[in-house]
Amino acid sequence: MATTHAAAFTHSRSWSADEFAALLESPLTLAVGDARSFALVRIIAQEAELLTIATHPDHQRQGLARRIMETWQREATARGAAEAFLEVAADNMPAQALYQSYGFAECGRRAGYYTRKGAPAVDAVLMQRTLR
Repeated sequence: MATTHAAAFTHSRSWSADEFAALLESPLTLAVGDARSFALVRIIAQEAELLTIATHPDHQRQGLARRIMETWQREATARGAAEAFLEVAADNMPAQALYQSYGFAECGRRAGYYTRKGAPAVDAVLMQRTLR
């Protein structure tokens, strides 16, 4: 996961193998996908939060992210989640379009949340949708 994350997130800090391992230790964390494309989701009570989603650049434009989106939402619903949340960089228009195609809508912003290597920080767009 760390290798794919690093390849996919070249303009911001990617997560380390230790960070992934710590998240995966929790029974509240759901992982879906494989080395090409994956998502990590935390489910607490009736809320699912997409922590990260990544597709290795060698495997982009093959529909993998769409399958991952469908899988994690279906699994979160099966585990009792009724609402889903995520955050995405304001300048990541392809990701926002993907999320909107699954019914996510903006519900807030975090100013200057994402730091960029050699560039100004970018807002996080908070998005939400009902799963049931």
